[in-house]
Formats: sequence, C-alpha cells, structure tokens
Amino acid sequence: MEPLTSLKSGEHAVLGKLESGKVLAARLTSLGFTTGAVILMTQNYGHGPLVVTVRDTRIALGRGEAQAILVERGD
Repeated sequence: MEPLTSLKSGEHAVLGKLESGKVLAARLTSLGFTTGAVILMTQNYGHGPLVVTVRDTRIALGRGEAQAILVERGD
C-alpha cells in the first residue's frame, strides 16, 4: 500500500486503511473514505491540496490528510 499522494491525476485506487488519529479518521469516514472504497484522483499537481472523487463526491484534501490514506492502485 502507498499514500494517496502518490497517485497521479486520472488514476484509480482502492482504500486500504487510514493511518491517522481518531478525529481525522472519523472525519474521513464520514466523507466516505471507508475500506474498499474506490478513489479517483481528480487533481494532483504535486503541491497544494488534492481533489479526489469518492462515492460520486469530489473532495479536496490537504497533503497531510492525504498522507494518512493508504491505497492500493487499481487498473
């Protein structure tokens, strides 16, 4: 597994696990980041916030938050 920040724009991945504290994990879970969820990297310029699509919802994440999300690349 690798952090969400390693995906390039247009790549898909499946959420493997969250490596964060309880507060961030609760926030991410409420946004739809649950184990097995398919994530589409919508925007990743290599700096600044990321934009991902999870469960048909676009979500902007800071890089620190995205580092806590471990994913497995999809095909």
